[in-house]
Amino acid sequence: QVQLVESGGGLVQAGGSLRLSCAASGRTSSSYIMGWFRQAPGKERESVAAISRSGFSKYYADSVKGRFTISRDNAKNTVYLQLNSLKPEDTAVYYCAAAGRDGLTRAMLESFYDYWGQGTQVTVSA
Repeated sequence: QVQLVESGGGLVQAGGSLRLSCAASGRTSSSYIMGWFRQAPGKERESVAAISRSGFSKYYADSVKGRFTISRDNAKNTVYLQLNSLKPEDTAVYYCAAAGRDGLTRAMLESFYDYWGQGTQVTVSA
């Protein structure tokens, strides 16, 4: 099992940047494919990005491509999401998730993941 704790959220103006962190404890994070999701008020949770166990393969939602970057440091058991050029529509609670199974092609699906963090709020003002 793994426990996930997100941090780094906050209030930022449009065009600004934030870096979210997801610290994993328990089983080492290198055993898991990791993903970031977000949920805006009144909307369903949606995928943002995913990263393979090695960090070599990365996937992004079209809405964040070119603005967000997912990365991981397996030595620190931490996954990051760098958010640049933020827009008001990026406002949401951001969650990280871990999947112990194989199947990277499904890593943008919520159902692929076994473990979830509690989320961190990102608010972008216009």
